[in-house]
Amino acid sequence: MKRVLLAAALALTTATAGTTAASALTPEPEGSPVPGETATMPGETETPPEETSPEEGAPEETAPEETATDEPAPDETTTGESTPGATASPSGPGCAPLEEGLTGSADQPVATALSKVTDLSMLSEAIKQAGLEEKLNSAQDITVFAPDNAAFEAIPKDARDKIMADKSILTKALSYHVVEGKLGPADLKDGAKLKTLEGGELTVKGTGDDLTVNDAKIVCGNVPTSNATVYIVDKVLMPQ
Repeated sequence: MKRVLLAAALALTTATAGTTAASALTPEPEGSPVPGETATMPGETETPPEETSPEEGAPEETAPEETATDEPAPDETTTGESTPGATASPSGPGCAPLEEGLTGSADQPVATALSKVTDLSMLSEAIKQAGLEEKLNSAQDITVFAPDNAAFEAIPKDARDKIMADKSILTKALSYHVVEGKLGPADLKDGAKLKTLEGGELTVKGTGDDLTVNDAKIVCGNVPTSNATVYIVDKVLMPQ
C-alpha cells in the first residue's frame, strides 16, 4: 500500500514540473508590457511628460544695445552756434529819436531797413537813385555808415543836386560809406583803419559814445539788420 501511494506522489510531482516548464517556454503575446514598465489600465490616462526648463548655461537672449547719437538734446545748445533770437542792441546818444523806425530792422536787409527810418529818408532816396538797393540787400556781412537827413541838408543844395543827378559820382560816394564785415563797437578802436568798398579808407577816432569816422560823429551805432550792421553818422563822407 505504501508503494502505491509513493508512486502516485511521484507521478503528480512530475506532472506539475512539466506544466511549469511549458509555461516558461510559451512566448508572451505582443503588446505585453516590458518587465519593469507599468501598463496603463483601461480608463486611466497617460500622464504627459513634465515640461523641462531650458538647459542651464544656455545663452540668454539680450535686447540690442541702444546706439548713442551725437545729436544734442532739444534744450541743449551746440557750442559755437549763435542762439536764435540773440541780436545786437543799438547804442549811442542819438538812438532814442530813431527807436520807432529801427523796430524790426534785425529781420530786414539793410537797404530795406534804412528805408523804414524817417530820419534816413534822404539816404534811402540816394541809394535808389544810384541803383544800389538790390546790391546792398543781397550783400553778405557788411557795415554801413549811414548819414542822417541833417548830414545831407548840410551840403549846399546846388552841390547836393549835382551829386544826386550824377549816378557815377553818387555810387562812388555811397560805396565810400560801406565796409566789409559786420563790425561791432569793439572793432571800432581809436586809430583803426577801415577799407571801404569804394577803395578808400576811413579812420576811427575816440572811444565809447564819443566816436568819429573821419570827421563824422557816430550818433547811433550797432544797429542790426539781417545782413549788415549800421552806424548812423552826422556828416556825409566824401572820398579823398
